[in-house]
Amino acid sequence: MEDIAGFLGSHPPFDVVDAGELARIAAMTEIEVSPRGKAIFPQGAGPVEYVWVVRSGSVEVINDGRVLDLLGPGELFGHASMISGLPTGFEARAAEDTVCYRIPADVIRPLLARPDVLRFVTRSIVARAVPAEPVSDPVQSPVATLIRTPPLLCRGTEPIREAARRMTDQGASAALVPLPGSFGIVTDRDLRRRVIAAGLSPDEPVSAIMTAPAYTVTSDRLGGDVLLDMLERNVHHIPVLSPAGQVLGVVDDGDLVAAEGRKPLLLRRAIALADSPDELAAAVAGLDPAIIALHDARVTAEQLTAVRSVVLDALTRRLVELAVRDAGPPPVPFTWFALGSLARREAVPSSDVDSALAWDSAEEGDDSEAAGYVGRVTRAVDEGLRTCGMSPDAHGASASNPIFARSLASWHRAAQSYTEDPTQEKALILVSVLTDSRPVWSSGGASVGPALGGLWEARSDPDQAGLLRMLARFALSFRPPTGFLRDFVVEHSGERRGQLDLKHGGLIPIVDLARWAGMAAGLASASTLERLRAAEAAGTMESAEAQTLMEAFGLISSLRLDHQVEQLRRGEAPDDFIAPRTLNPLARSYLREAFRAVASVQANLSAELSLGVRWG
Repeated sequence: MEDIAGFLGSHPPFDVVDAGELARIAAMTEIEVSPRGKAIFPQGAGPVEYVWVVRSGSVEVINDGRVLDLLGPGELFGHASMISGLPTGFEARAAEDTVCYRIPADVIRPLLARPDVLRFVTRSIVARAVPAEPVSDPVQSPVATLIRTPPLLCRGTEPIREAARRMTDQGASAALVPLPGSFGIVTDRDLRRRVIAAGLSPDEPVSAIMTAPAYTVTSDRLGGDVLLDMLERNVHHIPVLSPAGQVLGVVDDGDLVAAEGRKPLLLRRAIALADSPDELAAAVAGLDPAIIALHDARVTAEQLTAVRSVVLDALTRRLVELAVRDAGPPPVPFTWFALGSLARREAVPSSDVDSALAWDSAEEGDDSEAAGYVGRVTRAVDEGLRTCGMSPDAHGASASNPIFARSLASWHRAAQSYTEDPTQEKALILVSVLTDSRPVWSSGGASVGPALGGLWEARSDPDQAGLLRMLARFALSFRPPTGFLRDFVVEHSGERRGQLDLKHGGLIPIVDLARWAGMAAGLASASTLERLRAAEAAGTMESAEAQTLMEAFGLISSLRLDHQVEQLRRGEAPDDFIAPRTLNPLARSYLREAFRAVASVQANLSAELSLGVRWG
């Protein structure tokens, strides 16, 4: 009962209830477990005689087959039908394995009739009963256009009680505290967790519970990019600033996306709370359904793969934390890195989880203790990934492989060796993998964090010309299919007969070209499109060529994602092989032109290499 009371008391409208009343409600509360896909109540049923509160998992609110909202832990539903005595206006269905607290009507009705609760009840019913169709896609809109109300500002010395009253009066879910050069932020969640749940006096100053400095964005950022910021930073409110640095307002996740977009945020939260690989597996089971929903909501391939990558980052980070918890304090600081498509934030459902690790130690120190420790951690993480249905890299680009788990000094020696002699076995493959690296988790030691990608960023180094020349040659290793058998070169035998490999035939040539051009422009670890933009801006690639590759990358990525989402929908393992005959004539034409364009860029680069242009 204490657990139920504590949970309810940290969420509205129960946060205004005294301890005795809360205990009475908790004593009469029932626990209802619903597997994914089960209807908690159907549309048109009722009136219902209960109110439900999500304890864990999530619940879809569905009107005539369309998902209107996604409710997470602490959110209330069923009260509109119970209060009005009318049939339910929507279906409530478990979006994943879900636990709800079910409170009988005669227990909760007196609470919902209280004046201080009535505003919450009215606002929640109206908001859900009249789902407004957005006039434009918030993901593609400048974030400034999504601000609904002026910012609520308060002094850091203002009592929490007064700030909460003003937030309630204005219907604001966050308040900002101006600071020199930045802002502090207090959200409704802070009021629940840092005041009510923690027992802090509401007479304390707002500065005692604010987060500072708040992460901010400029008004021209697109809503989809701001959503990714929220997802990666695990925040739900972001202040928006004008070009002059003035605060225009605060956007939350509800401003940016519909129900489909909130699912990754709930996944991120469930992953952070998981206490074992099995619990993580239960949480991440919602990832593929979320990807399907986002795809159906016409989220772009670039944004969708970035969302998947951020969720996988969160999964990897939690697995490392659990492994370190079980292995004990690390003997040296170390950093875990994402590699490959995950590091570029281009992970698709078929992508492996590539990784590397670097630890801090003296140049001539004994690394045996550190190596033994990280070996235990990396093996535990690999096992956890498999438990969660994810695959560590099948070709060995994994932190559990000693080649990819070394001291920082060893990484520096390897980088120097590869730079001096790029012809040595696997040197270019390793360089290409490691330049696609991004820190995911660190136990401490700031010097380790940027280690891998930064090893090759100094393009002014005289040795870099040789390395860049070899990377350019590596970018010519995979050629797109420009001969034709019914428009394309396809596999001629085996189980893939008649199919086209979109990854190796289409995307890898662009990724490799972008890696070379980005490094030549001074940009190491970044996405393929970011590298191409940087190369165009720096002049290391002609503008027409960069634009051509960006368009081709977008087209092929979209086709690949369309293909894999349909495979997920059918319950099949996703892959990169499509049968060209299944594409409509226009898509085949565009794809054929994309392959030809990539081949043309490769031909120009090959000519430059043979003539020594820019390489002397």
